[in-house]
Order: sequence, then structure tokens, then C-alpha cells
Amino acid sequence: MSHTTALAVAEHIEALYGRPLAELEAHVDAQQTQSMLAALLGIHARLLQAERSIDHQLGRLRELTQPGREVGASTAGAVFDCARRLATSVAAREAHTQAATTVLSSLRRAAPPQAPAPQLPPASAAAHPLAPTR
Repeated sequence: MSHTTALAVAEHIEALYGRPLAELEAHVDAQQTQSMLAALLGIHARLLQAERSIDHQLGRLRELTQPGREVGASTAGAVFDCARRLATSVAAREAHTQAATTVLSSLRRAAPPQAPAPQLPPASAAAHPLAPTR
């Protein structure tokens, strides 16, 4: 049961926001506001759900199509239903992967703020060596 796409998206979100996914989810839950982070976490959750569904449907198909298993009308219907659900889950995974990839590739981690350069006190124009003289 490998959820490699969801894992890669989670790692990218963590790198972008500099915090573990669980901490980011808790922050979004506490804020209860719409934000880019909330959207990304929602996409990730649906992506993970699609990957779990793919794993489940593949397992069910393997079970239904084991060598030596008799395939009757009810089994054929179950195989067809699993294949349909599998196709739906794969389409959902692809759509969520595309959305996450597009959004994540457009975002960059902000650089930490730089300390401002010290300001020199204003000098009078007459005291400046390059000041025009009259």
C-alpha cells in the first residue's frame, strides 16, 4: 500500500511551510478560515483518499479474479463495479495530483526577513564634501 504521490505532496507542503503536516493541519483547524494552506491540505486529503481507494479496489479485484475462482453473474457484476470504482479513483488521483502540482510549483518559500541596513544620520548639505558651494 504505497501512497507515493500523496507522500510527495505532503513533503512539498512541509518544506514550503517549514512545519510538519500534522502541525499545519492543526493550525488550519484552529484558524477556521480559507487560505492557500487550507486548500493545499484539502487537496492532499482528497489525494490520499483516492490512493487508498485505488489500493482497496485493486485488492478486491485480485480477490475476485483469483485463479481457480468460479466467475458467476454476481462475481462478474462485482468485478465490473470494482473496475468502475478503480477508474474513478485513478481519475480523482490524477486530477488532485495535477492541482497540487500546479499550485505547489507556483509557490516559493519566503526568505526570512533581512535585518535592515543601518541608516546614517542625515548630514547637513554644507558639511558634505561634495555639496555645491556658492
